[in-house]
Amino acid sequence: MTLAAAGFFARRLDRVGLRLGLPETLLGLLTALAADAPEVSSAIAALVRGAHDVGVGVVLGSNVFNLAAMVGLSALLCGGIRIRREALAVEGAVGIAATLVVGLLILTLLGAWVTLALLALVLVPYISLLAAGPARAPRPLERFFGEPHRPDHVLAHGERALVPALTLLPALAIIVGGSIGMVDAALRLANRWSVPDVIVGIVVLAILTSLPNAFTAARLAFQGRGSALVSETLNSNTVNLVFGVSIPAFFIALGSTSALTGFDLAWLLLMTSAVLLLLARPRGVGRSEGVAILLLYAVFVAVQIVAEST
Repeated sequence: MTLAAAGFFARRLDRVGLRLGLPETLLGLLTALAADAPEVSSAIAALVRGAHDVGVGVVLGSNVFNLAAMVGLSALLCGGIRIRREALAVEGAVGIAATLVVGLLILTLLGAWVTLALLALVLVPYISLLAAGPARAPRPLERFFGEPHRPDHVLAHGERALVPALTLLPALAIIVGGSIGMVDAALRLANRWSVPDVIVGIVVLAILTSLPNAFTAARLAFQGRGSALVSETLNSNTVNLVFGVSIPAFFIALGSTSALTGFDLAWLLLMTSAVLLLLARPRGVGRSEGVAILLLYAVFVAVQIVAEST
C-alpha cells in the first residue's frame, strides 16, 4: 500500500505539473519530493525508535540505490539517457555539495546549525533559480530548465486543479503510516532472525522505500525526458539527506559512526561523481554504462554483507 500510494502521488503530481507547463527540472524536484516520502518517513521513524544505524542506513542506502536504479537500470531498459550540459552542471553541483555537507554531519565533523547554514547557501540559490523560471533566468542558464511544456489552459486557470490536489492528501497519509509500519516490521524480523540493523537499513529498507523513485525514473526514461529524470534522481538524494538526516539531527542524536558508515559515504560520492561523468559524455549514459553503474551498486551491497558477517 505504501509503494502504491507513493507511485500514485508521484504520477499525479507529474501530470498536474505537465498541465501547468512547469519546466522539466522543476518537475523532477517536485516528483522527488513526492516519491521520497517512504525513505524520509522510514528514516525518521527509525531514528525516533533509537535505531540510528537503520535511520542513517536507509538514507545512504537509498541514495546509492537511486543512482543505480534510476540512472543505471533506466538506461539499460530504455537504451540511453541524455541531458543538457547546463542542467547537468547545476544539478550535479548541488547534489555533490549537499552530499558533502550532510556527510560531514553524519561523521560528527559538523553541528546541526552549521550544516543547515551551509545547506542554505547551496539550496536557496538553486530554488530561487527554479522559481525564476526560464524567462527570468540568466541567459547562460536558460537551457538548464530542460524541455519546455505548453500549459493546459483549464488547469492553468485553476478550474479543475483542486480535485487532483485533494487526491494527494490521502496518498500522503498512507505513505507516512505505511513507512512507520515497514520500519517496525523490519526491526522486529531483524531481531528475530539476528540480522544486523545496518543491513536492514542500508539494503532491505533502502531498496523497498526507493522503488517508487525507480518506477518513476523508468517512466521518464522511456518518455525521453532525461532532464526530469536526472533532476529527480539528484534531488531525491538531496531531499533524503536534508529531511531524513539534517533536520532530525536538531532533535535526535545521530550517534557515533562506524568505519562502514565512512565507506558508505565515500561510495555514495564516488557513484555520484561517476554517474555525472558518464552523463556528461555527448551520448550520455547508454546500456553498457548502465550495466557499469549497476555493478558499482552490487559491489556496495557485497561490502555491506561481508563487513557484517566478519
